[in-house]
Amino acid sequence: MQSLPHLYWVSAKAATAGDVELSATGLVPMRSASPAEFDGPGDRWSPETLLVGAVADCLILTFRAVAKASNVPWVSLECDARGTLDRVERVTQFVRIDVQARLTVPPGTNPELARMALVKAEKNCLISNSLKAAVVLETDVTVAAEAELTVST
Repeated sequence: MQSLPHLYWVSAKAATAGDVELSATGLVPMRSASPAEFDGPGDRWSPETLLVGAVADCLILTFRAVAKASNVPWVSLECDARGTLDRVERVTQFVRIDVQARLTVPPGTNPELARMALVKAEKNCLISNSLKAAVVLETDVTVAAEAELTVST
């Protein structure tokens, strides 16, 4: 990891109507629009879905680092995140993000140690730590059967 602080630059541009184009050096540009809840088309990433997605994405990437440092073997991790947007003191903001994490570990792995690694990852997720909204993590750790680990060709 590079020493802190890190700087991240993103450019956004748009006309009076239509999509917003987001770009950053070295990345494929992407388009966003208002979600259906704000009278947008509902078929593109929006700032709201990007923020909720960033929480799930950051949890997985942070878990990779925690699992590696803790020597916790794992097979796969799936996270579903649901953000609740509400009005608080006349300001619209996310008030809660619920994350359901489904972790699969290989046979012989202690599920409780794996769950503790997930919790540690959530506590260290820089996106979650940067938000005012509460991030609530639910975990489900499954030990894979030997047959699930065999890749058929």
